[in-house]
Amino acid sequence: MTLDDLGPRVVLMGPSNAGKSTLARAIGRARKMPVVHLDLLHHLPGTDWVPRAPDAFVRLHDAAIQQDRWVMEGNYTRLLPQRLARASGLILLDVPTRVSLWRYVRRCWFESDRAGALEGGRDSVKWSMLHHIAVATRASRRRHTALLADLDIPCIALPSPDAIAEFYRREGLGR
Repeated sequence: MTLDDLGPRVVLMGPSNAGKSTLARAIGRARKMPVVHLDLLHHLPGTDWVPRAPDAFVRLHDAAIQQDRWVMEGNYTRLLPQRLARASGLILLDVPTRVSLWRYVRRCWFESDRAGALEGGRDSVKWSMLHHIAVATRASRRRHTALLADLDIPCIALPSPDAIAEFYRREGLGR
């Protein structure tokens, strides 16, 4: 299956720091699709990742999915049913936990300009995020795998950093 098989509204999901934002940006650029970073809708700009009021996030999310074309990255599973109802395809990324942890620390300490960064905000290493990556991600992986089996839209699973890199090459996506 190719990126073209996924249609005009593509959902990207996967664990934190798997590369969803970077891939969404590459797809958006290559396919001339608007990119929606759910973290940016969920958090207030100019903060250290302070969440918006839940109803404000729902309004922003639901307005974004009504557009004709998009590539949308992020999980936020409580809003997943309405997102998948509008989606034409899904890409599920995965990387080992150690890779996610390293990427998280690296982005907080060394990357000031990255895809999906909070405008005017700053990244800092947080115990809650380290715990989320190291512990909560296991259950999410199981849910995501089960989700793929039940979907009626085209799906591409990229289960490793090598598979993700091969997808970039095969689809002609620059990073």
